[in-house]
Amino acid sequence: MRTALVIGTGLIGTSAALALAGRGVAVHLVDHDAERARTAAALGAGTDEQPEGRVDLAVVAVPPAHVATTLAEAMRGGVARGYLDVASVKGGPRRELEAMGVDLSAYIGTHPMSGKERSGPLAATADLFEGRPWVLTPTRETDTEVLNLALELVALCRAVPVVMDADAHDRAVALVSHTPQLISSMVAARLEDADDTAVRLCGQGIRDVTRIAASDPRMWVEILSANPGPVADVLAGVAADLDETVRALRSLQSSDESKRQDGAEGIEDVLRRGNAGRVRVPGKHGTAPAAYEVVAVLISDQPGELARIFADTGRAGVNIEDVRIEHATGQQAGLVQLMVEPTAAPLLTAALRERGWSIRQ
Repeated sequence: MRTALVIGTGLIGTSAALALAGRGVAVHLVDHDAERARTAAALGAGTDEQPEGRVDLAVVAVPPAHVATTLAEAMRGGVARGYLDVASVKGGPRRELEAMGVDLSAYIGTHPMSGKERSGPLAATADLFEGRPWVLTPTRETDTEVLNLALELVALCRAVPVVMDADAHDRAVALVSHTPQLISSMVAARLEDADDTAVRLCGQGIRDVTRIAASDPRMWVEILSANPGPVADVLAGVAADLDETVRALRSLQSSDESKRQDGAEGIEDVLRRGNAGRVRVPGKHGTAPAAYEVVAVLISDQPGELARIFADTGRAGVNIEDVRIEHATGQQAGLVQLMVEPTAAPLLTAALRERGWSIRQ
């Protein structure tokens, strides 16, 4: 691939353009908001000038509701050898294209499973897709050259290709992406009118659960409007669990010992099923989840402290697999949780203590 046209310079489109441009592809940028295209170009994602001729690949990165019409216009204009979109819903846009009578041999639906709470070109990064799944939904009509162009795009973005049926993809993202967004927002909504004293007690648990609730509501209305049925199906199952959990909690309030026992068993059941589901979530780089040991280090809120912890960990010859930071309520301090291989935890603990760090057991 030598040339590409990216239509839509939001987070995903600009990130893909940055990755392609960084690997020598001549990228042209188009957006209904010309200022966004200029911003993406200024970031090094390509040029906002129109291509002189047909490009190798057109990447449509617009909201799901506009994917089919944008693709149809580009395909009828013959702007590229191959066409793909990166929308988070795949079945609907393809059916819309079929209804428009467009030749679908030059098209493949795709979806990179990566994103951020922030949107727009300024949130984009060239490494957004590295190590992340990128779903491809070819059909028997898809031309081999177009599939190869899509695979080349995924490789240049250093993502991991995953081939799926379009409708199976939509059911999957309803479960692992769209429903979690709604549930996160529902939990965060409980905080809107909560007492200030309660909110000041927020710890890492509530931060983890509500992180994605910071996402753009307008963007998510567009996404959910394109996949309402599968999301509603998943939420119906969650609602059934919620009803049963509420019943179990009410039973725990009873003075009747047998009812309290039933309530405890109901709560334990949903927690155990949660344990079983959590174990299935992939670990780093899509591999099987690994059990890490946590080394918790007390840190002051001063410039350079995090860098010093990481440097001291590196000097100890220990690799940090993951990291979390929990800020202390009302204090200029916090707890840095370093996740490391279990065998490395004693070595790291000793090394950090030797360098003056306070370790929490």
